[in-house]
Parts: sequence; C-alpha cells; structure tokens
Amino acid sequence: MRGTRPVPQRASIPGVSARRAGRVQRGRPMDPTDIAWDLLVSGPADARQTVLLLPGGLNPARSYTEVMAEPALARTRLVAATLPGHCGTEPPDDFAIGTVARHAARLADEQSTDVVVGFSMGATVALEMVATGAFTGPTVLLGISLSPADEPAFFRAVCRLGDVLGPLPAAALLKLMGPASKGMRVSPERRAEVLDDLRSNDPRLVRRIFRGYLDHLGAHARPAARLCAAGVPVWVVHAEKGDGGLTADERRTLEACPHANVVTIPGTSFFLPGEEPRRIAEIVVDALAAAGPPR
Repeated sequence: MRGTRPVPQRASIPGVSARRAGRVQRGRPMDPTDIAWDLLVSGPADARQTVLLLPGGLNPARSYTEVMAEPALARTRLVAATLPGHCGTEPPDDFAIGTVARHAARLADEQSTDVVVGFSMGATVALEMVATGAFTGPTVLLGISLSPADEPAFFRAVCRLGDVLGPLPAAALLKLMGPASKGMRVSPERRAEVLDDLRSNDPRLVRRIFRGYLDHLGAHARPAARLCAAGVPVWVVHAEKGDGGLTADERRTLEACPHANVVTIPGTSFFLPGEEPRRIAEIVVDALAAAGPPR
C-alpha cells in the first residue's frame, strides 16, 4: 500500500508484520479521509480471503495476537487495525463512532475485506459500518454493547464525571486496570503486555473516546433491530459473564433475526480475543464460508 512504513510495535507471532498505513503530517489538521492506521498483518499475501480485525477500546492491533495464531486461520489474510487515537496512535479530529466507522469502512475497502471482526468498542464500530451500508459482508461482533444498559454503571459514571473533572476519572480508571485484570486467563507475560498497552493511552484522549462511545450507544432506540435490518450475516458473541451482555429485548430481537447468530461462550471472560481464540477462529471460519466468492 502506498504510504506504508514500519512502526515501533512488536509482533508476537511468526509471520506477522507491523505497519502504518496512510500518511499524516503532524502540526496540521487531519484530512477527513487521511488516517494513519497502525496495522498487524498475517497470512499469505495471495490469500483468497481477508479479515479485518478491530480491537476493543484502548487496545492495540496486537490484542488479536492469539486469534491470528490459530491454525484454522493460517491460510487467511488477517489485518488487525488499532482504532485511531488509541494506544498512542494519531488521534482523529472527531471520536464519534460514526466518523471512526467511515474511516474503518475505507480501510476495509482498501484491504479487500471479506469479513469484519470487532471486539467491544471495535464491535460497535463494525456494527455502524454494516448498519449504514458502508460494509455489507459477514460481520462478527465480540462482547458488543448495543445500548448504555449493556455497560456497567461504573463505566457510565466515569464517562459522566469526565464532563466535570476532565481527564482525572479516565486516569483513575487506567490505574485500576491492574487489579481488574488479575482474573484474565492468559500468561503473566501476556497480561503484563495487555496492561502496558492499556496504560499507553492518554487520559485526555480516553475521556473523548469514552464520550463518543457512550453518546453513540444512546443514539438509537432499537439497536438490535437496526443491526438485523442491515441484512448481513452477523455473529453476536458474548461470554456468560464478564464482557457486557444484551438486554432481554435485544437478545429476543437478535434470536428472531433470520441472519443473526447469537453465541454464548461458557464461563467468564473480559478479553475474548486473548482468552477464547480457538472458539473465535471457528466463528470467523463460519463467517468466511458465508462471504461467498473472494473479493
């Protein structure tokens, strides 16, 4: 891709390369179509199908390391992209989910993407891509919240306090990540890596990121019906506990949707890509089978 250059981000699995796609000149306003994406790319360059992986909020592309290492996806080109402004990447002028989704849809088109996978906030971006028709392929939504009621009250309170106290609540939340991550089912080394990534975020930007996210969750009266109306094959995946959930009405709507697959993974998980990579890879394989001929 024109404008691609290396970035200082370590790839943790063989065959994965780190790149920055797009061009940015510091000191000037970012053009609405100009995003410097930090990417991790794995799989054969001539693979028949490509999957775009969008991480959760405050997580980098490498949060998909375990999924990208799954043998079931070894013959698929996988492109993981840090959301702009997260983990020290170049921030956009506007953190509204709709704006980020338009940028991500352009990236999906540039990468000839067959399937989009999003986790948490990345899933919200993916939902907006399909709901607006910017992406029309199969989509996998991991740990997604469809409405404010799906998010913990503590998180909503942090977002509201940011309107009064600025970046202080976000900074406090980042410091709490250590104790909160002790139950994460990954190696101690991987857990330390995840915490380093989370704490690489600027609290001033975190406040804006959270505000744009929470505003979007409250923007649509019936988000599950809106997702179904997009008409694309979709997998909505949650653990039994830990990663958010669906209201009873949202679940009923999606279970009645003819092209939606509601998947509940047993147990507790706050970090589905790292804790349940094999199950997620199996779901991605199903989504690829539904994608039809390669783009």
